[in-house]
Amino acid sequence: MAEVASRELRGGIRLSDRAAERVDGSAALRGELVEAGQPLYGVTTGFGDSARRVVSADKAVELQLGLAEYHLAGVGPQTPPEVVRAAMLIRANCLAKGASGVRRGLVELLLSCLENDLVPVVPQRGSVGASGDLTPLCYIANVLLGRGEVVVGGERRPASEALRECGLTPWEPEPKEVLALINGTSFSSAFAVVALQRATRLAHAAEVCTAMACEALDADRSHYDPVIHEHKPHPGQRASAEALLSLLDRSGLVEDHPASLGDDDQVDGDYEELDQPIQEPYSLRCAPQVIGVLRDTLDWVGRWLEVEINSVDDNPLFDTRTGQAYSGGNFYAGHVGQAMDSLKVVTASIGDLLDRQVALLVDEQYNRDLTPNLIPRVDDDDPHAGLRHGFKAAQITCSALAAEALKNTMPATAFSRSTECHNQDKVSMGTIAARDAHTVVELVENIAAVHLLASCQALDLRGADRAAPATKAVRDLVREHVPPVEDDRGVGGDVSVVARLLRTGAVMRTGER
Repeated sequence: MAEVASRELRGGIRLSDRAAERVDGSAALRGELVEAGQPLYGVTTGFGDSARRVVSADKAVELQLGLAEYHLAGVGPQTPPEVVRAAMLIRANCLAKGASGVRRGLVELLLSCLENDLVPVVPQRGSVGASGDLTPLCYIANVLLGRGEVVVGGERRPASEALRECGLTPWEPEPKEVLALINGTSFSSAFAVVALQRATRLAHAAEVCTAMACEALDADRSHYDPVIHEHKPHPGQRASAEALLSLLDRSGLVEDHPASLGDDDQVDGDYEELDQPIQEPYSLRCAPQVIGVLRDTLDWVGRWLEVEINSVDDNPLFDTRTGQAYSGGNFYAGHVGQAMDSLKVVTASIGDLLDRQVALLVDEQYNRDLTPNLIPRVDDDDPHAGLRHGFKAAQITCSALAAEALKNTMPATAFSRSTECHNQDKVSMGTIAARDAHTVVELVENIAAVHLLASCQALDLRGADRAAPATKAVRDLVREHVPPVEDDRGVGGDVSVVARLLRTGAVMRTGER
């Protein structure tokens, strides 16, 4: 975001000098066109289906204030603060491009709210990604006007009080300035970039989980051999196979298992049993092919979102080179929607993959001499034998989460609705797609957390001291926060703790050492 220079998100954010000059020029042009009496959409006309109704210049400010009121129609849970902050920064960057006709002070006030960690209270639901994210962004705009509520220091407070205590004055808008704050894709893009960041960490987590499952199940790592993946050279697939081999490097719990008949290399009778299966189940053998799809999707989704958040998605646009205002549709969140519909599908597939691996870990028919449901090893005469259930319920939770993630993969972009009396007759549904992707990522984070807990328990049973350095480091990280399951206990809190380690990138950083 070159137009908004920043040392870090929580401080030192300012408008670059070059951007400030462009913003000033755009605001001046908007003022000239209004003074000349030129009809401008949303500046001296109504909105949407009311665009034919021209208002007088002296009513243009009242028009903006009304816009900030009637779009307060959001419902649903409060948007996570990291998403709201991302939306504010993305919106500031859009306005800083100098094509929106706003004054620089408005951009600076938006950045000051970020610096002071004033997070507007924004309901999640109410946008179809039509003329941008009108309803949710309106809650941010109202905070700048000294209305609505913010969360500051964990406390929900009136925006007017919070602004005053920070030495900030509510904004008094000129024509176009409220419309410029809400007429864009910043809210859907914010959900999207947060989902993308967390899904990137999940790709690595899926490889860590798979490597630990391989060690726990004495699996064949030759399925990740470069020779196999050179014959299907999708970049993500090859990268995932390489990552799995790196994670398993120097492991004393896995090896390449050649097919063997044991002492006799002849088949006596109709058949002989191999010492080891010649191939692992798909959830282990095909892990690079599954995770590789996520890796490659992350690559192109990242490129699309980089363009989106560094674009001007406002309407109308003011071009100082031509001295004209242009009405268009850059607020249409089609690229965001399509990217998020794709991301949620491949992320849910990762959740399904990890759930299947957990099913192998807990099932005594498949887990190769580990205990049923990964209970601690006990002697047959132990009075607690048969009373412990280990990860039985955790596996059920894992499957429930996987099913819910898969259910949420219905493409939102296929459900365009006509709104605004058919003025907005083809809409993107980008906001819903992005929220869905964010939800799916959160579900899969919890699946991965259950997997890590089960894998650590399995490695403890198998002999964690023989694990690869990388997987042993992750196991040790988990054990710093969560003890092994000895007697039966609720593990819901453990799942939350490990999910936080995944979400913050602690697992990724540890596994990459």
